[in-house]
Formats: sequence, C-alpha cells, structure tokens
Amino acid sequence: MVDSDPPAAGDAPRRQALRTAMSLAVVVAVFVGVLPRVADLSEVWATVADMTGLELTSALAVAGWNLVSYWLVQVSVLPGLRPWQAAVASQSSTALANSVPAGAAAGIGLSYAIYSSWGFPRSAVTLSLLLSGIWNTFAKVGMPLLALALLVVQGDATAALVMAALAGVGMIVVAVAVFGLLLRSDPLARRIGLSLGTLASRLRRLAGRPAVGDWGEAAVRFRTQTIDVLRARWLALTASTVVSHLSLYLVLLVVLRHVGVAATEVTWAEALGAFAFVRLLSALPITPGGLGVVELGLTAALAVAGGDREAVVAAVLVYRALTYLLPIPLGALTYLVWRRRASWKHPTEMAGVGP
Repeated sequence: MVDSDPPAAGDAPRRQALRTAMSLAVVVAVFVGVLPRVADLSEVWATVADMTGLELTSALAVAGWNLVSYWLVQVSVLPGLRPWQAAVASQSSTALANSVPAGAAAGIGLSYAIYSSWGFPRSAVTLSLLLSGIWNTFAKVGMPLLALALLVVQGDATAALVMAALAGVGMIVVAVAVFGLLLRSDPLARRIGLSLGTLASRLRRLAGRPAVGDWGEAAVRFRTQTIDVLRARWLALTASTVVSHLSLYLVLLVVLRHVGVAATEVTWAEALGAFAFVRLLSALPITPGGLGVVELGLTAALAVAGGDREAVVAAVLVYRALTYLLPIPLGALTYLVWRRRASWKHPTEMAGVGP
C-alpha cells in the first residue's frame, strides 16, 4: 500500500518560490522597516565614511584572516586536502550559500562536485563535511556559555544571553549524548541510525517526499570512519574550529572600535555575548547567510549593551559587508577559475585518502 501520493511536479518550484518570498520579506522588513527606525541612516553612512584608510585596511586584513580560518577547518578534517583546494571549495560554496534561499544545501552540493573533481572519494568528503558541521555546531552552542561566564564575572549578564546559554546547554547535552552513543558500538550506532531514519522519513512524508534509505548501516560506517579520523585529527579540528569562530568575532570587535563604539559603551565581553547569541540564532536557515536576521540581532544586542545606535548600525553593516558580502564576489571568482581549469578535473593520487 502506498503511504502517500507522490509530490506534484510543480511542488518544488512552489516551495522554492515560497522560501524566496519569505526570505525577501524578512530582508525588506529589517532593512526598510526596522533599521531606519532604529538609527538615522544619514548619520550611519557619515560614521562609515569617517573611517580612516588605516582602519579600513586593518578591518579588511582581519576579514581576510577570517576567510583563511575557514579553509583551515576543512584542511584539518579531510586528509590530503591542500589549502588552495580548501580555499576554492570553501569560497565557492559560501558564495552560493549566501546568494540564494536554502543556499546551504546547494553549497554542500557544490562542495561535493568540487572535491570529487579532484579525486576525493565521496565517503571522505561526506565525513569531512559532517564532522566540520558537528564541530561548528558545538562551537555555536558553546560560545554563549563562554560569553555568559565572562559577563557574570563582570556583572553584566543579560536575560537574553542567559536564555541563549541555557538553550546552548540543552543542545550541547543532547548533541554530545547522541554523538557519544553513536561512537560507542556498532549495534548502538545502527539503532540510532534506524531511529533517526524513521523520524526523517516521517517528516519527509509530511512534506510529500519519499522516505530516506537505510540510515542504520550508514551510521555504522560513519562510526568506523569517524573514529579513524578523530584519532588522528580531533585536536587540529577542534583548534581550527575555535580559531575560526574567534576570528569571525574579532572582525566584529575591530569594526566596533573603528567606528567609535568604545569599550566604555560595549566591552569586548558584551560584544562576544552579542556575537554568540546571534550566531546561535542564525543557525536557523531563515534567510541566505542569515541576511537581515544577523543585522537585526546584533543591532539590538549591542544597542541594549550601551552602544550608540548610529555607531552600532554602522559597525554591523560594515561587519556584514566584510563577512557576508565580500565572500560572494570572491567565491564567484574561485568558482569561475575552477570551472575553467580543466586540468583540475582529473582524479589524482593523494596520500592518506581512502577508497
């Protein structure tokens, strides 16, 4: 007996159109409806224009390092990957993820295509993307805890950050428990995989999509491969992930100081708290790259902390120009180079890469 009718041919375009409309509505609401009410935009642009050449150069340098830190994460977890390959794959997929609704999934697909063109096995690529994603999630939910601890010491903890930290605690406990059980034994990994597969299939049926395949055996394979990789690379993966997140925060802190938000208005710990809270919030794929959501969240958190509204909005817009907009043309360039370099699209022998 068939559980549900197959999805109509036009369902996918309609869903895509709905996601696009929702994303556009959020972006318009934030940039047209909210930010002009929060701050005088003429003062905001004047604040940005007052940045000196040295300030702009140093902000660009920190933003450039932030991009490099992303490449290091992938190098740390995919055996045989070279930094220039990580740069091409990371920038190209990020540009796509930041440009279209549901771009994260499209970005992952592009990463597969790029890595496969260089001869990396699909299983190794899948494992590297999963592990880097898991460690990235651990960092996102853990940073509010760090920020809260620092603000408690300073006596500046806010209710919003306390709630974010509590949410982070809950997610960390669940995620670590599931991950630990998955690695404990093959039978347990198989049961967890089957349970998750059943849940995923039910959710997909509600959306009119077919059920997933056998996640039980996939979980067993994931366990074996993960143990092998983490034995050799867990420290490098952890260190590079922490560096990557702190590098992104550093861009925000540098820009805040350059536009005139002094430490007496927003301390570095308060800026970290705002950053951590919004990183956790932006994990929800509402808009491409969190466009609109990040701007609104950071503006609110930094203004509540005591920053001048015009200076805060200026800092947030410059920060997003460096971390959200800048990767798009860079990624478009790396994508075009990858497409045109036919010599790259031949499988190569790479030490340390399994079949």
